[in-house]
Amino acid sequence: MDIHGFVSSLAISPTNALFALAATVLSFFLMHGALVLFRRRLGKLSEEHAHRPVAEVLSKTLARTSTLAILVTAILIGLSVLDLPEPWNTRLGHLWFFTLGAQVALYLHRAVQVAARRYFLTHARGPNAEQITVAHTLVIWVLQTSIWAVFVLAMLANLGINVTTFVASLGIGGIAIALAVQNILGDLFASLSIAVDKPFEVGDSISVNNVSGTVEHVGLKTTRIRAIGGEQIVMANAELLRNTVFNFRRMVTRRIQFALRVSPATPPELAARVPPALRALVEKHDKVRFDRAHLRTVDQNWLEYEVVYIMLDTDYNLYLDTQQAINLDAMRLFEELGISTAPRPQHLLLQELQEQPAPGARPAEVQPAASRRYLKQ
Repeated sequence: MDIHGFVSSLAISPTNALFALAATVLSFFLMHGALVLFRRRLGKLSEEHAHRPVAEVLSKTLARTSTLAILVTAILIGLSVLDLPEPWNTRLGHLWFFTLGAQVALYLHRAVQVAARRYFLTHARGPNAEQITVAHTLVIWVLQTSIWAVFVLAMLANLGINVTTFVASLGIGGIAIALAVQNILGDLFASLSIAVDKPFEVGDSISVNNVSGTVEHVGLKTTRIRAIGGEQIVMANAELLRNTVFNFRRMVTRRIQFALRVSPATPPELAARVPPALRALVEKHDKVRFDRAHLRTVDQNWLEYEVVYIMLDTDYNLYLDTQQAINLDAMRLFEELGISTAPRPQHLLLQELQEQPAPGARPAEVQPAASRRYLKQ
């Protein structure tokens, strides 16, 4: 059948055919021109205002508009002005759904890629900020795959195919696979959680479950930590997140608490002079905020002073230097005040038990009474 016969079978007059053709051409140029103008406007907004991520995402998303999709949409507009008989009218509805659905899926595919990449780069830190890790790529891949899976199922449902049984079968199969590889999936989702939530990043100094070191790599299943001793420690991502993670790189201040003990024989007048003197020792150091110094414990063994101060710089070496200087100054202070730091002397009592006379022994053989000796420690 030639084109004339096909048009005649649809009961389309030449006038209606020309009108449909004109509507198609006009729709194509209008949609294409509007798209070009809109993209240029969004491009200028994203360049003038770098803090407008929505304009950037929209501009890069509209760049994925297919010329073929515009052409097909224009043809469908031209056919829509015609009064088509069945089943062509139904088929035209299916074509509308497929064309618009495919273009929307392309838009969402591109929008997810651009938005996720911008999010990860914005929240990235350190020298590797321009690189997208494997976990970030996996997040994007999962979202894009979900978009196309939904589009395919919607398309099948639009064609009249019952997808309920198919979806249920996929669900049962997915549960079986998940049970078989639950450990791997646990580590996989833990890596996604690390990528999105960012409890730590590459280069951070962390401590977890008696393991301390610097994070070298965050993979899909494991995280590699370079320990203080030099060895590399590999931990599963799921195991890592099940424990409390201490991230030292994100410290703002460092709280220091330590105790000093002196002899319990120290007179009260001297003991009262120690806290103000300790405060002066702490406050003379830079990047230190004094908190408190008190005589906390008084018992028969010692007098214990508790000192607390805040390091305004989190550098560990600076903290050790400061603490060492404070300890040496405290030793000189106690020496100047005449306060002893030696423990309380202890007395050990040794008692020799009197030996009982053996049966039938003479009185001269009886040992003298028990004697006592004191040893001073």
